[in-house]
Amino acid sequence: MANKSPANLWKSGQSGNPLGRPPGQSAITRLRAQLEPDAPQILQTMVAAAKCGDVQAARLILERILPPVKPTENAIKIDFKGKTLTDKGNAVLRAMSTGELAPGQGGQLIAAISALARVTELDELERRIGLLERLNAKP
Repeated sequence: MANKSPANLWKSGQSGNPLGRPPGQSAITRLRAQLEPDAPQILQTMVAAAKCGDVQAARLILERILPPVKPTENAIKIDFKGKTLTDKGNAVLRAMSTGELAPGQGGQLIAAISALARVTELDELERRIGLLERLNAKP
């Protein structure tokens, strides 16, 4: 093994541990196995504490059985008049200002338009560089 470089230890696409970690070896798995026999009693104690007014116990139990409510936003149709990305961004801002579009949705759309602007800019730079390279390559 001393004469092999780290790059040559395994073939490309081949795991150094093909069987993977044996089941039950992680610290979390071992901890869960240790706590499992006492889980029903712990749960009963927590429920009793919550019933007696322990707010933290009640909160912990409720957070585990009732997932947090996530806001839902209805889809709306935005009229993207204009051809430029600036026009599209202005359309989103107008929809937000009139209340047609929730601020969260508007922020996501503005971020998407911004990402599209960066991609468009890269495409334009690539096109220009290619054109310059072709012009410089001609004798």
